Amino acid sequence: MKTLGLTTAVSVALVACTNSDDAQATDGTSDETLALADISPVDRKPFERTEVASFDEPWAMTFLPDGRMLVTEKAGKLFLVDQNGEKSEVINVPEVAYGGQGGFGDVILAPDFATSGKIYLSWVEAGEDDTFGAVAGSATLDIANDNLALQDLKTIWTQTPKVTGKGHYSHRLVFSPDGKYLFIGSGERQKFDPSQDMSSNMGKIVRLYPDGSVPKDNPFVDQEGALPEIWSLGHRNILGIAFDSSGKLWNNEMGPRDGDELNLVQRGSNYGYPIVSQGVHYDGKDIPNHETRPEFDAPDVAWVPTIAPAGLVFYSGEMFPAWKDSAFIGGLASEAIIRVSFDGDQAKEAERYPMGARIRELEQGPDGALWVLEDGEGGKLLKLTAAK
Repeated sequence: MKTLGLTTAVSVALVACTNSDDAQATDGTSDETLALADISPVDRKPFERTEVASFDEPWAMTFLPDGRMLVTEKAGKLFLVDQNGEKSEVINVPEVAYGGQGGFGDVILAPDFATSGKIYLSWVEAGEDDTFGAVAGSATLDIANDNLALQDLKTIWTQTPKVTGKGHYSHRLVFSPDGKYLFIGSGERQKFDPSQDMSSNMGKIVRLYPDGSVPKDNPFVDQEGALPEIWSLGHRNILGIAFDSSGKLWNNEMGPRDGDELNLVQRGSNYGYPIVSQGVHYDGKDIPNHETRPEFDAPDVAWVPTIAPAGLVFYSGEMFPAWKDSAFIGGLASEAIIRVSFDGDQAKEAERYPMGARIRELEQGPDGALWVLEDGEGGKLLKLTAAK
């Protein structure tokens, strides 16, 4: 378990510190280039931004092999979008329970999408007595004609139990690099205790086969009273989940009042919420820090004050060579994009780019551009390219 080496990012600057990895000179470099390399990221224009389209409360996006995108809107719409911003609505989407933080959630492609046309979605559904919960499902995306539609929609996972309230669904999805396993972030629904309750899948990351069945080598399969789908526990509100280039799983999640986290997610690990946190309760009541309870895994980066993280992507493109293997996190309250750099498993905030809007989602495009969704009504779809 990680008990030492916790990095806390004290987030008082609107732009980040210089990272020596960003500007390395090579033999034969001109004096002009060397001078440019010495310029702080504070003074250097990091990228060009182009507004491509706008949406009402966009939540997630993913790229198809042909470069088009699928974009979800929280109120219950799914769009096919080309890189010029032309939008076409996809029909036969699931009925969603919209309200608060709930509604349509994530969208990702099946590992065999090129042959199967299958996609995976998450959304919120209503239960009895004013209760709600997230679900995940699969469907076939029919884009062979102008009547864009989902076919054969089926639910493969349900957040249990359904509870009152409309917050902290999380419902982020990601496939393992080998395509064998589906990981789902499941929030604790602002109920605290479920994060440590093994009979609930709230406050957990779960691991399934693509059809929703449970792998027999999950860490708690043989533990009495534990749901076999649980992969890790002690989470709060997981709004980003992604694999890095070496195949390691990471997540970001919102802390209570401050204490947002970036975690290396490991099999069977307990991240401690609500017993420990680098933040405090909203009423000001203290929560012990991770350092006081070494049996819990501490975050690799914790943000105090909050950044309100949403979306997570590891960059692997060629357009921004200095960014390769960095993680990018969208900031809601911070209205920024946060770049995290790594030295082995050691992570730190490297740069912060003010965006002037709440950032909900980020994805890498086929040409190495970084695509960004702003949050809220009229949220823009932006394409970030190398500055000229």
